Amino acid sequence: MPLYKTLEVNSSTVVYVWKIQESEDELSSNIMLTDKSTNRLKGMKSEMHRKGFLSIRHLMAKAGYLDTDMYYDKMGKPHLKDGNKISITHSNHFTGIIVSKDTEVGIDIEKQREKILRIAYKFTPIEEYKTIANTEALIRKLTVVWGCKESLYKIYEQEGLSFINHIIINNFDLMDGITTGEIVYSGIRTKYDITFIEFEEFTCVYALKK
Repeated sequence: MPLYKTLEVNSSTVVYVWKIQESEDELSSNIMLTDKSTNRLKGMKSEMHRKGFLSIRHLMAKAGYLDTDMYYDKMGKPHLKDGNKISITHSNHFTGIIVSKDTEVGIDIEKQREKILRIAYKFTPIEEYKTIANTEALIRKLTVVWGCKESLYKIYEQEGLSFINHIIINNFDLMDGITTGEIVYSGIRTKYDITFIEFEEFTCVYALKK
């Protein structure tokens, strides 16, 4: 089974990334699903989505959890019954989870695509990136920014939270692999440490609440 990466963030937080290379039948083996998860899986029309759903259960097993150990709240945010924190992500043939014993966490994996140049104005002040002349570097940087904001949104997950108006990502160098971010919402400011890595033209971002 292709566990692609395991990243020990700190003594209580671990990231697991899976590269989907198996058939759906192979991914279904040795995985026990609740009736609710089984029905959810059956309702997915896309084979890639079903594979992503199943591979995340394999990642959970790597972290010591069963499907029965996780539930979703009304906003769609996953939670673990033992009180530990979890966030999950799926993009094409990569899936990932981050699990922490004591810190709110969020994770996002995104494929680096030119499309992001057309939609960037929706989630970040695009004028801040006018000095980046290299298109490839601009795509990479905007993908990190999107992943950062997506990760923070997954942690905070409040109705009405806006990527462009409420989530701030501080400037960073692509070579650094780290940055910080803030959510300013309803008069409350929360801060986050963010790490990002790149592999096979994908970007993985994970965030921890300070």
